[in-house]
Amino acid sequence: MSRLVYSTDQGRLCPDCGLAQCQCAHNISAVGDGNVRISLETKGRKGKGVTTITGIPLAKPELKKLLKELKQKTSSGGSVKEQTLELQGDQRDILTVLLANRGWPSVKKAGG
Repeated sequence: MSRLVYSTDQGRLCPDCGLAQCQCAHNISAVGDGNVRISLETKGRKGKGVTTITGIPLAKPELKKLLKELKQKTSSGGSVKEQTLELQGDQRDILTVLLANRGWPSVKKAGG
C-alpha cells in the first residue's frame, strides 16, 4: 500500500488500487442521485447560453450515447464533462420532455 497523499506527477489516484489509471469496478459504476436537473448557464461563456443536465444515473459510455441522441433531437452541439451533459443554447423545454419520456421519475428545471 502506497502512503502517497498528493502528487502532481500522476494526477488523482484510486483509493483502492492506488493507480492513476484505475481499472477497478467502482470506476465503471453509474454516478447520480436519480434527480435529473436541467438548467441554463451563461456564466463564463461570454453571454452564450448552455443547457446543462446533471444527476443522470448512467456510466460515461451510456452518457455519450444519450448525448448523441439528444444532440440529434435538438439540432445542437454539446459535450460530456464529468457527469454533466452540456448542450448549446436554451434547450430546457424540449429536454424536459425527452428525458421524462425515457422513464426517469424526477426531471426538474433548476435555477432561474
